[in-house]
Amino acid sequence: MKKGKSFWISVSVLIGTCIGAGVLGIPYVAAQAGFLVALAYIILIGAIILLVNLYLGEISLRTKGNHQLPGYAQRYLGKNGKRLMKFATLFGIYSAIVAYMLGIGESISFLIFENVTYTPLFGVLFGIGMSALLWKGMKSLKRFERIGVSIILALLLLIFILFFSKINPVNLIYFNIGNIFLPFGVILFALMSFHAIPEIEIIMYNNEKLMKKVLVFGTLACIIFYILFALIIVGFKGIETPEIATFALGSVFVFLGIFTMFTSWLSLGNALEETFMFDSRLRKIKAWFYTAIIPILIFLGIGFFEFFSFTKILSIGGVVSGGLLAVLVLLMIKTAKEKGNRKPEYSVPVNWFIIGFLILIFILGVVREIWLALR
Repeated sequence: MKKGKSFWISVSVLIGTCIGAGVLGIPYVAAQAGFLVALAYIILIGAIILLVNLYLGEISLRTKGNHQLPGYAQRYLGKNGKRLMKFATLFGIYSAIVAYMLGIGESISFLIFENVTYTPLFGVLFGIGMSALLWKGMKSLKRFERIGVSIILALLLLIFILFFSKINPVNLIYFNIGNIFLPFGVILFALMSFHAIPEIEIIMYNNEKLMKKVLVFGTLACIIFYILFALIIVGFKGIETPEIATFALGSVFVFLGIFTMFTSWLSLGNALEETFMFDSRLRKIKAWFYTAIIPILIFLGIGFFEFFSFTKILSIGGVVSGGLLAVLVLLMIKTAKEKGNRKPEYSVPVNWFIIGFLILIFILGVVREIWLALR
């Protein structure tokens, strides 16, 4: 594949994986805590995620063969590392897919009936439709990532044109110290793109020198997107911002949420299916069943509990899965530098003080989220 084509396809996969349900939850938590608080979270967590992405990209380049995250963990952290990585991967992707089903179910119900009464029906129908696309594999992923990302960027531009003049600066300086920690989990969830990196390595075959550029460009694009999107929605609606942000803009823009979740579902679903196939050695039909059908059953199950709102699923999935995944990648990098069986196209220095500090932040985030869930 030509360098330019592989670069843009890889960037599309990264952006499509990253910009999913999380972007729709950011304005809500930003409105509740304060836009400036959320801005600080997006920048700081974004910088951390960029570093972790670069480390994971280096790990993939130092390792021969096709692997998903549990495969890398087994090689560099042993069986227990693989178990933890597999749990974090399953928990995170299942949380994301269920959140997408809930978000899209609510969006379609809102578009057709102007209420969310039929969320379960449309969520299940969406899951069934996505399972058919997932069966087609990487070709579907590449095609729909490019289409979806193009639509996302076009709609963001349209939102700017229509709503920038309606921003009220007063809404942007609101601050609620009682909700100061609220954005952490949702923003971490929104910025997670670890699962896309093994897919990017496959796409970048024979063009691995562009890997670092892809990761930097794609991650920064997502950070900028989130900042601008939160700025417009919070500036426009203020404290009245709904949990699914596009509901604040009208029916046309609800499609923005649908497409962001659509592209992210397909990318994460593909990553999960390949985790079962490459690292768990399951046959395709069984891997597909665990990836496509199990989330539908989970989605139906949580419908009986009022606790699981849209942003609550994002927050729990982001903190527990994202925190654990990031910690494991940070622990893998030193061993990968020593025991990798391939010379990488780039290398990022390791500072153990910084890594230790980041690990502490993620661990505290996980403990806090579990404590809040059990209260």
